[in-house]
Amino acid sequence: MIVSAFRSSALTLLITLLLTLAIREPVRAAEIDPALVAAAKKEGRVVLYTPMIVDQIVRPLGAAFREKYGIEVQYQRLDSAAVVLKILNEYRARRSEADVFSTSLGIESLIASKAARKIESASAAELPAHYKDAEGYWAANRLYVLGPAMNTRLVKAEDFPKTFEDLLDPKYTGKIVWRRNNLTGATGFVGNVLVTMGEEKGMEYLRRLSRQRLITVSISDRAVLDQIIAGEYAMTIAMTNHNVEISRKQGAPVAWSPLETAMVFSEQMGLTTLSTRPNAGKLFLEYAISREGQTVFQKAGYIPTHPAVPPLEPKLLPAGGGFKGNVFTPDFVAKNRKRWDEIVETMFR
Repeated sequence: MIVSAFRSSALTLLITLLLTLAIREPVRAAEIDPALVAAAKKEGRVVLYTPMIVDQIVRPLGAAFREKYGIEVQYQRLDSAAVVLKILNEYRARRSEADVFSTSLGIESLIASKAARKIESASAAELPAHYKDAEGYWAANRLYVLGPAMNTRLVKAEDFPKTFEDLLDPKYTGKIVWRRNNLTGATGFVGNVLVTMGEEKGMEYLRRLSRQRLITVSISDRAVLDQIIAGEYAMTIAMTNHNVEISRKQGAPVAWSPLETAMVFSEQMGLTTLSTRPNAGKLFLEYAISREGQTVFQKAGYIPTHPAVPPLEPKLLPAGGGFKGNVFTPDFVAKNRKRWDEIVETMFR
């Protein structure tokens, strides 16, 4: 069963326990059909559309895949919205450059338009239910866990917020920045508050938060983090914690701190319906979500979805970090995002 979101503390505790057990309990590697490998090698190359950072993960993943199978990986890096739009436009034009794609937003529109095709994946069978589509249209390649990120020169460790209520402290008034209309920003934070607190208490909390005069920017997730690091802002409250950890390890004056309940969601990988290299596309997807491919994500500092491949820093996940998490699936986001965006626009202008 695909889980939309965990709304109670009991269910949140359950997923924490399941994640803990999944990390500790190894699984056998999926066996890839030799016929698929042979057919993919005949096609010779694969084209990927993705929002993933090129030097951080796309090139290492492509190099590992090429070394294993001798198949060249070509790619275009676009943000998630642009990935979806480009695939939709190519499908309407009855042509497709991409064979495989990844996106953290909009997978539902690709499914509805039939621009994405179903996958029968041995590797996807090893993933937890909420990190793959019940109908077989996508499988998640990495996770995002959102929480506050602080410039450590501007915010002392003892002042890091630990609860939603902490964010209402007057000392943070006018010092919090977040990204407009994105899950890694205002939209995701609003959704997580409403799921965690419920409608009535959640809306009351958001009204109080709006009096903190949050600074809203229309830039990328990475650009927000860079501005925190540069000291332009003291804090953001909905940042991907693995990106903060990568920068911290590189010596940047930044740290993350989980709130009482974090938002957890995934990036989805899928195959295009009109792919001219369908076997190479499928083999690349299989590799990316396999235990072997997931170690490439792990080494790059990301949070893998495969239960046998924990992140380099286990504390990035609820199970390892001792905090709760609400898991948001693509269908849950698709059903609720419009309202979350409307709340941001009306309450946090």
